[in-house]
Amino acid sequence: MPAEELTPPEAARWAARAGLPLDAARHAEVAVTAEHIRSVVAVLRELDFGDVPPAFGYRAGEGAGNGAS
Repeated sequence: MPAEELTPPEAARWAARAGLPLDAARHAEVAVTAEHIRSVVAVLRELDFGDVPPAFGYRAGEGAGNGAS
């Protein structure tokens, strides 16, 4: 998705392309929601997860890390 904000007509076009036609009244709401999701994903991309073990290394109830307490 481009760096500039998603406009309501663009949101409608992307939704239609995905097979989800929108009522005209919802174009602006969908554009705002898509922009919010894009901003959250952008922040997540900046996080450094280098020291975090993969999900399969976590066992609920056994503490953090690879299951070793």
